[in-house]
Amino acid sequence: MDLEKHGRHEPEPDGRGCVFAVVRIPVRILAVVIVLPLRMAWDLLVLGARGVHRRALRPAGDAVAWLFARLYRYVLTPLGHGLAWLARGTGLVLKWLALAVFYWPWAALGRYVLVPVGAALWRRVLVPLGLALGWLAKALFVWPWVALWRYVLVPGAAALYRYLLRPVGGAVAWTLTAAYRYLLVPPALGVAWLARGLYRYVLTPAGHALAWLARSAGVASGWLAKAVFVWPWVALWRYVAVPAAVGTYRYLLTPLGHGLAWVARGLYRYVLTPLGHFVAAAWHLAGRVSRAIGRGLLRLWRGLVARPAAWVHRHVLTPAGHLVREVWRSSRLAVREARASVRQALFGPPPREPARSRARTLGRTTAAGNTPAPEISLHERQG
Repeated sequence: MDLEKHGRHEPEPDGRGCVFAVVRIPVRILAVVIVLPLRMAWDLLVLGARGVHRRALRPAGDAVAWLFARLYRYVLTPLGHGLAWLARGTGLVLKWLALAVFYWPWAALGRYVLVPVGAALWRRVLVPLGLALGWLAKALFVWPWVALWRYVLVPGAAALYRYLLRPVGGAVAWTLTAAYRYLLVPPALGVAWLARGLYRYVLTPAGHALAWLARSAGVASGWLAKAVFVWPWVALWRYVAVPAAVGTYRYLLTPLGHGLAWVARGLYRYVLTPLGHFVAAAWHLAGRVSRAIGRGLLRLWRGLVARPAAWVHRHVLTPAGHLVREVWRSSRLAVREARASVRQALFGPPPREPARSRARTLGRTTAAGNTPAPEISLHERQG
């Protein structure tokens, strides 16, 4: 009976009546009066923060980036080059150490141990062994043939030449000599006398005449060619071009070069050098002035902007923010409590969950369909 009594549903108000509208209007007015100024103040703070970011933080970030770029270029890069130089020096030291450990001992071993030992072995062992093998090879393969040639073939050939070939050759030579002397020489002498007379009294005078004519023509042609193609240009070079070039170099180019060198030396010594020193001094002075101005501006920024801004942030904005946060929280809590109190006074407490639903959900607020049904039925409990 209690379960059935608690299982009855009570009617719930919809909350959309005139009383709800009457209570909602003052709550909205209170929210506008309290929340709207806070929202406007928050928007003003957001706009101020954006302006600070655009006008101060971003240029400061650019300046820091420029500073890091200069630090990388003028500090880290030379430091890296120094470390690279140190690494190269370490590599050279390691190279010399490797040579001293792995190359020079073996080179010394080869030069002062293996080479002398090999030379001594060659001189004391291999050379005598080679000579012995050479004598043995000569005794086996050379000396028998030499003896055969010296004591058999040469005497046989000499005897053959002396007693056979020489007499036969002498007879053949006497026959050929007689034939030449009595058959060929008289006609040949006649032909030679005729040719000598023709050469001496005909061809030689004609040849001399032709040679003299050729020499005369060649000499004349040479003199003519020299007179036309050589002597004018030689005279032009010797008596015009060379004196003109020497005079130009000696009396024009040399004084002009000395004058230009003197002018350049004076310009460098008395104009460019003082100007360079002046520019360098002005550059250093400008650097000092710029550093002084930078330090002054930094101190002025710290004294006029950074420290007052930090003081204002620490002693004004932070307490004001905490105060606004507390007021906002208190206002929200007061509005929430006021709404709950007015709703409870006008409409009563919120409706409770039926007993059957609480039994199925075991007091939880989740859906009843997701939980298993009780193991003992209602009739068994009542019985």
